[in-house]
Amino acid sequence: MPDSDSVQPHYKRIVLKLSGEALREKGSRDNISPQIVSSIAEQIGEIHDLGTEVAVVIGGGNIWRGLSASHRGMERTTADHMGMLATVINGLALQSALEQRGVETRVQSAIDISDMAEPFIRRRAVAHLERGKVVIFVAGTGNPFFSTDTTAALRASEIGAEIILKATKVDGVYDSDPVENPDAKRYEKITFSEALAQQLKVMDSTAFSLCMDNKVPIIVFDMMCPNNIRRAVEGEAVGTLVTA
Repeated sequence: MPDSDSVQPHYKRIVLKLSGEALREKGSRDNISPQIVSSIAEQIGEIHDLGTEVAVVIGGGNIWRGLSASHRGMERTTADHMGMLATVINGLALQSALEQRGVETRVQSAIDISDMAEPFIRRRAVAHLERGKVVIFVAGTGNPFFSTDTTAALRASEIGAEIILKATKVDGVYDSDPVENPDAKRYEKITFSEALAQQLKVMDSTAFSLCMDNKVPIIVFDMMCPNNIRRAVEGEAVGTLVTA
């Protein structure tokens, strides 16, 4: 691996979108695996060492999914509020792992939880990034009915991020489900318009519209492949690039 001093990052400021499931070891009964969180923190630390300003939006699906609970009869707003709290738990776990690595980190919450996290203030978030701190955005947008994908699109637009890196369990965007169709074609690059026309599931529709309107490109990539975050930040072709 190249020395961080000899490599210039392709992107100066990014938003990394992590699902809550990314923190759970497959087959484990634990909602959060300390080993996996440490591994993710190490990967974030590597791109931080390159000089990239890193903001993270994290989901809560390893603990609670508001939409799923609402389908089982729970009132949707309450279910979504519970999901927001799940993202706070995940954000604090990631902060702990990053700071154990020596990366100064701030958690900013869209809901008031001042004993554990700062409130989200755009100018403060940007100032943290400019000073070399990693910022973790939790509690979604602070509103029910909006996903953490939408949060990533919103925060990226607000802080002027150059790109969203969407970490998933698959290695990009396909023209059909690669699990069901072994002949599914993976795209290396696709435009927003093409993805919409083919009804490809890159993000939910609200998040996708925000990215398209604000011209924020998205890289969809496999989180489990070692060094993929760093490779994407260095400008290598990783996963699928969705762009205007």
